Amino acid sequence: MPFRSLFLPLRSALPPRPPFRRLRAAPAAVAAACCGLLVLPSSAGAADAPGAAGAHAPRIHDIQGRTRLSPFAGREVTGVPGIVTGVRDFGAARGFWLQDPHPDRDRATSEGIYVHTGGDSPGVEVGDALRITGTVQEYYPGGKEAGNQSITELSGATWRTTGHRSRGRLPRAVRLTARSVPEAYAPDADGGPPGSGGSGGGSIENRPLRPGRYALDRYESLEGMRVSVHDVRVTGPTSRYHDLWVTIDPDQHPTPRGGTLYGSYEDRNGARMKISSLLPLDTHPFPKADVGDALSGTTEGPLDYEQYGGYTLRATKLGEHRDNHLKRERTRKQRRSELAVATYNVENLSPASEPAKFERLAEGLVTNLSSPDIVTVEEVQDDSGPQDDGTVGAGRTLTKLTEAIREAGGPSYAWRQIDPEDKADGGQPGGNIRVAFLYNPARVSFTDRPGGDATTPVRVLDRGGEPALSASPGRIAPRDTAWEDSRKPLAGEFRFRGRTVFVIADHFSSKGGDQPMEGRFQPPARHSEQQRVAQAEVVNGFVRTLQDVDPEAVVVAGGDFNDFPFSPTLRTLRSGHALTSPLDRLPRDERYGYVYNGNSQTLDHLLTSPGAGRTEYDIVHINAEFADQISDHDPSVVRITRR
Repeated sequence: MPFRSLFLPLRSALPPRPPFRRLRAAPAAVAAACCGLLVLPSSAGAADAPGAAGAHAPRIHDIQGRTRLSPFAGREVTGVPGIVTGVRDFGAARGFWLQDPHPDRDRATSEGIYVHTGGDSPGVEVGDALRITGTVQEYYPGGKEAGNQSITELSGATWRTTGHRSRGRLPRAVRLTARSVPEAYAPDADGGPPGSGGSGGGSIENRPLRPGRYALDRYESLEGMRVSVHDVRVTGPTSRYHDLWVTIDPDQHPTPRGGTLYGSYEDRNGARMKISSLLPLDTHPFPKADVGDALSGTTEGPLDYEQYGGYTLRATKLGEHRDNHLKRERTRKQRRSELAVATYNVENLSPASEPAKFERLAEGLVTNLSSPDIVTVEEVQDDSGPQDDGTVGAGRTLTKLTEAIREAGGPSYAWRQIDPEDKADGGQPGGNIRVAFLYNPARVSFTDRPGGDATTPVRVLDRGGEPALSASPGRIAPRDTAWEDSRKPLAGEFRFRGRTVFVIADHFSSKGGDQPMEGRFQPPARHSEQQRVAQAEVVNGFVRTLQDVDPEAVVVAGGDFNDFPFSPTLRTLRSGHALTSPLDRLPRDERYGYVYNGNSQTLDHLLTSPGAGRTEYDIVHINAEFADQISDHDPSVVRITRR
């Protein structure tokens, strides 16, 4: 798995907030309601500096200030006027958004703010006009250590209602368009130009906002305000948490199937926007959308910020879902002279998985991938799945998968793997995920050599000028510190049409611990990268050892490398011309097999040695772009021609 945690928050289990006081409308609210009065707040001038004697009641734009942090943080403010523009009446972090209908002329200061009421129903409705008293705080979704930006909000609040149901008088939503959101994503904390590099990890939260120059600054200047998007294309499919991603700029690095390509660390695609709904799901079902679909018409609501994805439009009005009828792809069948090697992350597969998961994985391998000769499989769990009972064997898991493939009309795949040590390889607790080989004995043979186990390193032998593995299958340097709490690569020796082929199944360490792309540290530090680079050095060195014996050795290194084609990890794998990336011969806008936060990107790779000769590469899009997916990764296949 990449950056995303295995434990995402449910709607009813949002992160806890500080304690709150139960809200109570003042008696004036009752009188106003009975008489049908509507009293909008006055357009009094801005507050004096915080703490000044005799200061006027501050306006929301005074509280928000010109940076990401409020100049009133930690202080109580009294009589702040505004109109309720959205209500979150579910989960543990309930509250509502308040917006001043009389903005100042400063584009850097937001006119909206969130009022956090904790677990109680807010007791207000959209359109209510309020005067509110509460404490200003900066709330960091996921905790301050997670690296996210903060939300300026009011807590422990009380208020008096000065009017009701001014729905026709709501502040106009700010329309987000390709022209209104800058191309540059965020400033660098060190003051350099965007994308200039640096070590990363510096905070931008005290920097004055420049909403005309940076996308993140533009969104921050609208925090808590009503915003809208119109006729937008879906770039991230609907998740199980009832949210999706769209782009407000259809020309920003589009893919042929409707997504937005993440093609470099500089191309972060600030036109992406996450959308969730404040509407009741029982009466307003959230659309089940795939990449390339659209929300036609207007989608509008307050602009929030959350732990998983950053700035999020909380819709009080959703555009109409327009289905683009995206099709799952099929790759062609390999020819008799072609060796087809595939890689597939099957996302925590175990006997505890639903039977439909085995059936659909089998269908994908047989129908969509045309029954490859060899498959490196990642995230195969032990036979008790996530139950932490000391089980490490995965025979039942792999038997169920290969039986499902036969029932789907595929070949009778055999499999090879090595059980890990208990709780030593990371992944879902108790699951003991590992990599494995599936292979079709009717097309290739596996060279079995005893001696491979969880801790014994496989060595390269020289047998009369021909490289051979000391154990097949065998684990590569399993005791090396590069593999701490991570899956160890598995090497296997195959024969195809009279030639030895070495295949390495990989699943590098995840991106957990990296600073978020949309966070307050810019550029974000990639803390996890160091381990993957070290892992790449080990695999690259092993491939070179094979080539020291035979420079024309045929090697395929495949799997979930948890990193991008342009990353230091992949550069290290390819260093010294030990391996090449057939992916690079695809058109640039087709180089993706994973969708994260609305960005289409590549984490899975099949690398080949120069000795492999002519290759053809295909990423088979059957999962990542779809709301209905059996894994979060698309499989890919490389076909090697042997004459």
